[in-house]
Amino acid sequence: MKPAAETTTDLSFPIAFTLLITGAIAMGISPVFVRTAEIGPFASAFWRVLLALPILYLWAVFETRRYGKKIDWQFDPATTVAGVLFAGDLFFWHLSIVNTTVANATLMATLAPVWVALFSNAFIGEPVGRNSYIGLALCLVGAGLLVGSSFRIAPDRLWGDFFGLVTSIFFGLYFLAVRVSRRRRRAGESIFISTIATTACLFLTAIVSGDDMLPETARGAASLFALGTISHAGGQGLLALALGALSAAFSSLVIFVEALAGAFFGWVVFGETLTPLQICGAVLILMGVWYARPRKRIPVGG
Repeated sequence: MKPAAETTTDLSFPIAFTLLITGAIAMGISPVFVRTAEIGPFASAFWRVLLALPILYLWAVFETRRYGKKIDWQFDPATTVAGVLFAGDLFFWHLSIVNTTVANATLMATLAPVWVALFSNAFIGEPVGRNSYIGLALCLVGAGLLVGSSFRIAPDRLWGDFFGLVTSIFFGLYFLAVRVSRRRRRAGESIFISTIATTACLFLTAIVSGDDMLPETARGAASLFALGTISHAGGQGLLALALGALSAAFSSLVIFVEALAGAFFGWVVFGETLTPLQICGAVLILMGVWYARPRKRIPVGG
């Protein structure tokens, strides 16, 4: 018998949804920090999770002490797998970015909710309703309009496109693993323990890749700090918190909001233009997420 969750079962949908969207925005700004970090993509992925650990540790300590407990340092299967899957997600995402266009990589990565919808019932026992499939379809069309206009198929980019597809599989399975982890652990403890596993994996990747490990300027260091504190501790942390009250299938639609946020910050920070078709795509994504919203709350534990 699985333990009942004690953390977010009292979260109302508006609160959990707000946490989810806020986390998506925090993750969506990560490309800005990666592009200004002045080091290689694999090294920046490693610093992203390493620099998040102190904040996540304090969160885990506060959360567990609040309920008169201590951090459970056990690397249980679901939490450990979540950490390894997120390391795989970042690894293949960065491989995709350097081997194809950003638009191709982003569009392929947005397929993550498809895998969640396909495997949710079989892997974690959460059926996916008709509204979720309709909302997913709207989001996919929206993502196609948002980034698909820049999508290009070229023989020399096929490996990069493939890596983007693999990224989506890792991220989709990550949602399922975190959802299961949240049945046993509170949000802060879950994301902290899983991030330790992610950090160990990405440290090896960064060393083998030969990337420069340290930025040359204060601006680069600040970008890495923001990547760890805002995009990982904030983004992934709020996602884990929301996954205590929202289904994996619905929560996975956050990747579309992340792509939307990325386009918005690209416009604000780098002056990248947004066409009318892209704006229509953004609207469809928001409509899809709203349509797929749960009509009744799905508890995380029994």
